[in-house]
Amino acid sequence: MHSRLSHHNFSLLLILALLVVFCPLAIDIYLPAFPTIAEQFQVSEQQVQQTVAIFMLTVGIGQLIAGPFADKFGRKPVAIAGISLYGLAALAAYYAPSFAILMLARAIQGLGACATFVVAFAIVRDKFGSERSGQMITYLNGIVCFIPALAPIFGAWLTVQFGWQMNFLFMAGFALVGLLLTLYFFTETRPADSLYQGHILNLRRFYPILRTPLFLFNSLICMVAMSAILVFVTLAPGWLITELGGSVSNFTFWFTINAVLSILASFIAPLYIKRQPKRALKAGLLILVLAGLLMFALSQYKYSIALMLPMFIAALGFALTLGSAAGRALSLFPKQAGTASALIGVMQMSGASVLVFITHYLNFSTPLLIGVHLIMLLPFTYLLFIKSRFA
Repeated sequence: MHSRLSHHNFSLLLILALLVVFCPLAIDIYLPAFPTIAEQFQVSEQQVQQTVAIFMLTVGIGQLIAGPFADKFGRKPVAIAGISLYGLAALAAYYAPSFAILMLARAIQGLGACATFVVAFAIVRDKFGSERSGQMITYLNGIVCFIPALAPIFGAWLTVQFGWQMNFLFMAGFALVGLLLTLYFFTETRPADSLYQGHILNLRRFYPILRTPLFLFNSLICMVAMSAILVFVTLAPGWLITELGGSVSNFTFWFTINAVLSILASFIAPLYIKRQPKRALKAGLLILVLAGLLMFALSQYKYSIALMLPMFIAALGFALTLGSAAGRALSLFPKQAGTASALIGVMQMSGASVLVFITHYLNFSTPLLIGVHLIMLLPFTYLLFIKSRFA
């Protein structure tokens, strides 16, 4: 009996780890290939960056459909459909004859990735409840932290050895392995009393959730925190290599340290979140705001450490904030975990992308822009300390 239980827990953790990796892998692995892609299709690197933006946008918006689907049909069918779509889109990008087709493939790939994202969050809520869901989400964030460190290094090697297309062929292969593992290991987790009402495209089902102050407050925190991470991941490589005259190995060095710290933080934070979720959120927000202020103070110095030191501090803040905020946002909706998870996903992905797009018009340097996004968390910090309705 004990061995069967352990086997089930291992299978569940394997599936959760797999599902959360699809999205960051599709963002990070081909970042070093941007100049090559731009050269082949005769477009600017800024245009190539739009392949990340379109992916993030469809990851977010697609969850409005994937979430209700997961509540109506179950987690496993939605996961299988999403992984299949992700893999087929990766193959389309591999064979893309033009930049327009590459953009279309990335948009479709985002729709596939959104399903895996929604299902992962819904499984956490199904199996771990409101008490431990924040803790599990933080552990999953720790797993995700491996990807920004390792994927660009692996992607650079694939690009140099085999060409930029090989990044997408690898994603297709990863999807195939993921599909087989999901079919074999994943046991459905949707509760028997899972609520689903009305037409699948009826967006009114989201209104009661959005009108809940606890959900809206915590999911907005997730959105702003994710926007800071997105700015860092997409702009920091260019800042470290181009602006500061560093090498790819220099960029790899700093990103690896940051990833290691993020991983450690994401495995330490759940111990605190488990005992005091609200206090963990307060501590996380304070750390992120302080990191933002430090980023402003150091922004005048053009050294790698001036950019990375605040991010090292922020690593603990992100670990405490994202896990506890997402867990608190989902806590009131045990029977609509898929739908509520979808809303968080829309805000984390599409909302964060739109926020980053708007702030780009400020024409700030990378350190200042990251600082702006971190400081945006200040009003939430104030409200959490002052207003009891967000408790």
